[in-house]
Amino acid sequence: MYNRRVSKCHPRIQAYGTVDELNAAFGMARATASEKFLQDNLEMIQKDLVALMGELATLPEDLTRYVKDGYPVLTAAMTAKLESLVKELEAQNISFKGWATPGANVSSAALDMARTVCRRAERDVCALKESGQLANDEILIYLNRLSDLLWLFARWVENRPRSSGT
Repeated sequence: MYNRRVSKCHPRIQAYGTVDELNAAFGMARATASEKFLQDNLEMIQKDLVALMGELATLPEDLTRYVKDGYPVLTAAMTAKLESLVKELEAQNISFKGWATPGANVSSAALDMARTVCRRAERDVCALKESGQLANDEILIYLNRLSDLLWLFARWVENRPRSSGT
């Protein structure tokens, strides 16, 4: 943002590039989902991810200008939406003993793929933070909650009754 230049292998580029990949994985998960509840929530989160990429692309010293120009930043309220969804799914007694093996169906496999990309994005943003270049710690909390939610979404999809032929 704001005509700043960094190397293609800069931790900032790595972080928002991985979030871009995560957004694409969300698109695949949304395209394979047959449940409106899931489609709608994945699309809502994709909009958060676009805002997150913009914030990650902005140097900390430009963040005040970024906000003043009307761009959104990730907030605790966005994280709270994820936590609300987690509670909603956990209230349905979604449980699994041991490790989940991705691939029970296309939709849950896409969600598990998105979850693993989300975990990588979290690691990349953590590296950005450790290099002193992350102004908003809420981003790490959000990505952590998001990967938890994706795990629950995948288990929810696996445990839903499927119509024949799907």
